[in-house]
Amino acid sequence: MLVDSHCHLDFPDFADERDAIVARAIAGGVSRMVTISTRVRRFAEILAIAEAYPEVYCSVGTHPHNAAEELDVTTDELVNLAQHPKVVAIGEAGLDYFYDRAPREAQAQGLRTHIAAARITGLPLVIHARDADADMAAILEDETGKGAFPFILHCFSSGRSLAEVGVSLGGYVSFSGILTFRRSDELRDIARDVPLDRLLVETDAPFLAPQPFRGKRNEPAYVKETAKVLADTVGVSEGEIAEITTANFFRLFAKMPRP
Repeated sequence: MLVDSHCHLDFPDFADERDAIVARAIAGGVSRMVTISTRVRRFAEILAIAEAYPEVYCSVGTHPHNAAEELDVTTDELVNLAQHPKVVAIGEAGLDYFYDRAPREAQAQGLRTHIAAARITGLPLVIHARDADADMAAILEDETGKGAFPFILHCFSSGRSLAEVGVSLGGYVSFSGILTFRRSDELRDIARDVPLDRLLVETDAPFLAPQPFRGKRNEPAYVKETAKVLADTVGVSEGEIAEITTANFFRLFAKMPRP
């Protein structure tokens, strides 16, 4: 059994065949999928998808690309929306200095709002971090000092230092199809040193399809390809990595009912 801890089933790429995509994932042994919110103002669309499939759950939050558009989203609003039984996480929120589609101050403000919601609800914060390692580490350390909160560094592609800070603060590290790319030796070296009880896998579908599907539209069924490479990287069997990452998932996403 595997879990796709991060996908975007609401994206237009899936609109015409969402039923088939979910069915392929289930047939491939993916028992749970978390479809991730990128705009609170479109949360109703995410929730409708989660409610349509027993195996699909969702988060509520604002992606850093959209942070400036949703600075009016409050911690209280996130906490209230997160009461729905299908909502198992907060986010994704974070810092993206690669695209810089929102002012960095707005991204940081939004991140701290989401951290507060994760702290109150106990739901894991799904963190997006790209080219912002130092600032992300500083915010995580500062906010943890105010009170611990569960979190996951999703689609990890940052440096070793951020992974180490995240783990030291109690966080989890999730790897996507990037781990399978030929030139990702440095990332595999980082994954090898993450404690086994902090590892997760994801697709970030429709993006970042793993080998051998690279260049094509990604989908939750392909999470098994990333799991295979992660198993080889850390020196365990495919069955063991499935057990490890699934156990870690249900420990972190504690609101999620087990199959």
